[in-house]
Amino acid sequence: MLLISVMAAAIWGIGAALKAPYALRGGMIGLLWLAVVALHLVLPDGHGLRQSTGGSAAPWLLLGGFAALALVYRQGLGWARNRAQPEPEPEKPAGTFNETELNRYARHIVLREIGGTGQKKLKNAKVLVIGAGGLGSPALLYLAASGVGTIGVIDDDEVDNSNLQRQVIHRDTDIGMAKVFSAKVAMEAQNPFVEVRPYKRRLEAEMAEDLFADYDLILDGTDNFVTRYLSNAAAAKLGKPLISGALSQWEGQVSVFDPATSGPCYQCIFPEAPAPGLAPSCAEAGVIGPLPGVVGAIMAVEAIKLITGAGAPLRGEMLIYDALWGETRKIALKKRPDCPVCGGH
Repeated sequence: MLLISVMAAAIWGIGAALKAPYALRGGMIGLLWLAVVALHLVLPDGHGLRQSTGGSAAPWLLLGGFAALALVYRQGLGWARNRAQPEPEPEKPAGTFNETELNRYARHIVLREIGGTGQKKLKNAKVLVIGAGGLGSPALLYLAASGVGTIGVIDDDEVDNSNLQRQVIHRDTDIGMAKVFSAKVAMEAQNPFVEVRPYKRRLEAEMAEDLFADYDLILDGTDNFVTRYLSNAAAAKLGKPLISGALSQWEGQVSVFDPATSGPCYQCIFPEAPAPGLAPSCAEAGVIGPLPGVVGAIMAVEAIKLITGAGAPLRGEMLIYDALWGETRKIALKKRPDCPVCGGH
């Protein structure tokens, strides 16, 4: 039996050196086993070959039986494992939800004003947010958490230590990172079912209309008037609703500018940018940390209302929130007939 064992080991070793498949090597050893059993069945008792290979076929038949049992066990184990593996779920049509999403958005779906239809509209919606700073931070997080399917964010700035007092989408470890990429990481961590499109650049006139054309509505959370007037002109020209927010110290304001539907555009209300020094930035005048969270969250609510058709968006109205005195008020806004952007039409 020692001789046959050496021959079997040699077959296996040569096969391994030649990188022969396991099945081929096992087949060759099986043929060797069959040859030994055949010798014992054909040759007479006392023959030299029979004596050198154990003298009887019984141990070889027993060895073969054990090998067959091991092979059957291995095949059965593989079959059982395959049965235990869940079949891959078929791809769902666009706009449908898996079980995790249905559970995640359950509090939306039970709202009469949103329901399953409204949540599907959110999933199919595309929203662009200009600025990933104080207002953009809460707006982006809540749009992602609410299940808006595609969210674009454009900003050319990097995260600075001074941002972290109010720009809650960024973390201390993000200092030095582009804000759009920091925001993308946070949004995808919040909701992996949304698509985030980061644009690390400043909004420029030559690309604004092309960019806006890919989205259903625009949120402007910037703190400079050049970008505000540019985004207003591009949104009005394309007939896209523009949700605009602004902050100063303890006060914030939100409005929906949608002259294609009703109400004025931004330039109807603010025909010209204020003179330098009359409208200082947050860096110059300061801002209480939670205020952008309040105003940015309201901007996200307005976006959800516009997408789903729920309630009455702030078209033709401006909501003003005074955090210092805990007061909220609304004022009516009217179109200006001589507006160079919407012309009062």
